[in-house]
Amino acid sequence: MESQKHFRKVRSFVRRERRFTLEQQRAMDELMPRFGLIPGDSVFDLEQVFGRGGECHLEIGFGNGASLLAMAQANPERNYLGIEVHRPGVCNLLLEIEKADINNIRVINADAMEVLTHNLADAALDAVYLFFPDPWHKTRHHKRRLVQMPFVEMVYRRLKPGGILHMATDWEHYAKHMLSVVSQVNGFTNLATNGQFCERPAYRLLTRFEQRGLRLGHGVWDLLFKKNV
Repeated sequence: MESQKHFRKVRSFVRRERRFTLEQQRAMDELMPRFGLIPGDSVFDLEQVFGRGGECHLEIGFGNGASLLAMAQANPERNYLGIEVHRPGVCNLLLEIEKADINNIRVINADAMEVLTHNLADAALDAVYLFFPDPWHKTRHHKRRLVQMPFVEMVYRRLKPGGILHMATDWEHYAKHMLSVVSQVNGFTNLATNGQFCERPAYRLLTRFEQRGLRLGHGVWDLLFKKNV
């Protein structure tokens, strides 16, 4: 009998993790039940999750959580979701949430496409942020890039009319790829005056890594698209 071929889903990430520290383990054991969401087969009731209504903003791939934390602290009236696959970053953000004593962030340790597909309703989000995703710069790895048509179309459905998709990258080829993909989705308007890239909005935290790159003359490209009403 002919052997069956097995195909695996292409992932936009690779997990690389070391053993947890005691403090990281405490974050997962004690803080994740307080500030974390466990994705399943049902759609999140965001008003129930946060105990209130209001705008809901999502950051995908928040890294160590610095940008998400800064936005949440600056806008306490808004609710923020953060998705990150790497658990050390999740732990770091949980510990920072505890230290800052804020309650308007919920953390999800999962694959972003799975969460967008199964756990968020249409028109649930006011903004989606994707800052410095892995560019997968080798040509043979471009298929792993998160920003592909299925992802952008999914984000479009989950955004409210007037909602914002904000992406940033320090890899010019990926920036052009992002621009090309999103521009093909009817219903998105590019907010750049030149029809390409925007200046960095003040709310996007300027990281030390980015500051160093700018000093060395490296470029950073911000893309902002608005879902038409």
